Amino acid sequence: MQSAALLHLLQLASPSLPVGAYSYSQGLEAAIEDGMVSNEATARIWITDTLHHVVARFEAPILWRLLLAFEANDADSVAVWTERFIAARDTAEFRAETIQMGYSLAKLATDLKLGDGTTLALLKQHEEVPMPTALACAAIALNVPPQAALLAMLFSWAENQVLVCVKSVPLGQVAGQRLLLSLVPELEAAASVAQQLGDHELSNWSPGLSLLSMQHEIQYSRLYRS
Repeated sequence: MQSAALLHLLQLASPSLPVGAYSYSQGLEAAIEDGMVSNEATARIWITDTLHHVVARFEAPILWRLLLAFEANDADSVAVWTERFIAARDTAEFRAETIQMGYSLAKLATDLKLGDGTTLALLKQHEEVPMPTALACAAIALNVPPQAALLAMLFSWAENQVLVCVKSVPLGQVAGQRLLLSLVPELEAAASVAQQLGDHELSNWSPGLSLLSMQHEIQYSRLYRS
């Protein structure tokens, strides 16, 4: 990867990117409240299970398709996978999360005038933009290779999950970094799966996670918005 593309990728994957990712736990806070995640070992089980059974089989493959669609300037494919991703958000919190983050990143990309305008033009065709669509647009506009953008998305997701555990279980900082290091082969495997799945193999079937998300909507004491 060229140095400029690497620096752009680091910026997109940075926790300081102003899209509000830190304010969401994606159901993890509810799992902590229910006692399903209570230490480093159970945190790793939660993260790896969610990674392999949900993220790697639906969110990451859709991001992969969107990256390729933006790279090919394929407006129809961008529209199809954008609509399918939004439709698959099965709780109010999960839907609000991806629309808010997608809106923030899309606005940032527009304000910064990323790319030559062609990629952003595809983005502006959609009234609602989920996070994967906005991220794919920004990555391609900045000439970030799709494989690298996919890995960055997976790492950012895992890092956010680990930070939720550090704050809320709570885990120590060393335990958090140890956990993040241990996830590297898992993230590599998830990226490989995401690139290989056929359209008919995509699935976000995770009723337990959906129930936790719905419980979180009425959870009395919480730090996160999902």
